[in-house]
Amino acid sequence: MDDRFLPVLLLLLGVSGSWGQGEEPGGPPEVLSEESIGEEVPEEDGILVLNHQTLSLALQEHSALMVEFYAPWCGHCKALAPEYSKAAALLAAESAAVTLAKVDGPAEPELTKEFGVVGYPTLKFFQNGNRTNPEEYIGPKKAEGIAEWLRRRVGPSATRLEDEEGVQALMAKWDMVVIGFFQDLQEEDVATFLALARDALDMAFGFTDQPQLFEKFGLTKDTVVLFKKFDEGRADFPVDKEAGLDLGDLSRFLITHSMHLVTEFNSQTSPKIFAARILNHLLLFVNQTLAQHRELLTGFREAAPPFRGQVLFVMVDVAADNSHVLNYFGLKAEEAPTLRLINVETTKKYAPKGVIPITAASVAAFCQAVLHGEVKHYLLSQEIPPDWDQRPVKTLVSKNFEQVAFDETKNVFVKFYAPWCSHCKEMAPAWEALAEKYRDREDIVIAEMDATANELEAFSVHGYPTLKFFPAGPDRKVKGQRWVGSGLLLQSWLQAGEHPLKSSSSQIIEYKSTRDLETFSKFLDRGGDLPEEESKEPAVSAPEAQPNSTLGPKEEL
Repeated sequence: MDDRFLPVLLLLLGVSGSWGQGEEPGGPPEVLSEESIGEEVPEEDGILVLNHQTLSLALQEHSALMVEFYAPWCGHCKALAPEYSKAAALLAAESAAVTLAKVDGPAEPELTKEFGVVGYPTLKFFQNGNRTNPEEYIGPKKAEGIAEWLRRRVGPSATRLEDEEGVQALMAKWDMVVIGFFQDLQEEDVATFLALARDALDMAFGFTDQPQLFEKFGLTKDTVVLFKKFDEGRADFPVDKEAGLDLGDLSRFLITHSMHLVTEFNSQTSPKIFAARILNHLLLFVNQTLAQHRELLTGFREAAPPFRGQVLFVMVDVAADNSHVLNYFGLKAEEAPTLRLINVETTKKYAPKGVIPITAASVAAFCQAVLHGEVKHYLLSQEIPPDWDQRPVKTLVSKNFEQVAFDETKNVFVKFYAPWCSHCKEMAPAWEALAEKYRDREDIVIAEMDATANELEAFSVHGYPTLKFFPAGPDRKVKGQRWVGSGLLLQSWLQAGEHPLKSSSSQIIEYKSTRDLETFSKFLDRGGDLPEEESKEPAVSAPEAQPNSTLGPKEEL
């Protein structure tokens, strides 16, 4: 069974990333101390407040227990608190057999160590008193999402449907309903279907073996059907009679067909856009305040169906808070309406030649041309400043980068930065001091490039700051050498992990040590090398995450 795409589905639906958990737990129960027996557990806003003694008591008293490890100073914990309490209230009103609790992590270091808590908030789900294998929660941060995740662990993940009334009732409540039509409910395919249902929180799941329902929906063989209140309204996934129901294939099917033909880009939809595992994104930039722009969406949507699963159609409103998207594509709001296409694996961007009308035909033609390799991608670049080489720190842009960095007579140390990056700002004084120290060395160049406004053919930069050393010498540099990035941009076009560089040579050295003048100087004086004890990458916090449907960022211990 190919499960490589399961994490993608989980990201799409804002759910836990672990499969095979929640099974019947094992291990001996915790032995309670005499002090804890009979101890009353305090409660705040419907949430049990636990410590190292009362956690054991709670695990014995509650067969299903969600525990939040929080820190009083943690901003993310404070934001989660009202949603967590609301989830507890929702479940209590339903008399659901699950209890929510919390532990002050800094006050309980033994517990944080026992459960591997390295950041706040961390949520763990315990079943049947077992404390050795809790399931970590990385699902939605809103109350209903938390409650739904727990409902599907303490109750059925899918509804057994006996008649058309049951089907209609399920469809009335949810925008997307997945129904498994199985002629034999004892088949392994049903277990596979229910496992998927347990974590796909944005959809309701049902299953049936009733012949009249097969007939009602025009089916003659086992099929999983996605019913949705938008676009085509229905998508069928026939079960392979020989191979059975493949979890990976079904996951990809749901990912593809749960997306709208056209998705508006905003903080709520961006997680689904980047988790959809569709590598080509076609963006239509329009001003939604203008009627003539809104009318263009009709043709844009009409062009989408033949490209489903291959190209994701996205609308970006330039009148909304989307300046970061415009900047990433080198656009200004007044250039709307216009199209851009990006492959989120290679990060290559494509633009139509000249100004074209936005019609179904022109949109489809542009897509086909890009997919067939008939359109060359473009790179962002600022103009070369007249005084780019007048300061100790030289200013690089795309247009002068190769000339400077690949100069065989120079050792060139480049800082790739983002103007908004706090880590870049923190290291700026050390970088200036380094440039001042070596300003009279003709063989050393200290430079910087705004990587959000300039792109390079040779490699991509996504982590900030990124420091690269280009040593002198004809045998150590190759102009125009190409590297291929292998990462996926999952949260936004502006934020992602670094792309590993595929290269058999070591002409370019990435600096990953301490960012101070002394260590920088040692690195340069040793020709781009450091003793092993000094070459370890410093502990630097990740860039702040974009708002999304998952639990969100944690504050580290």
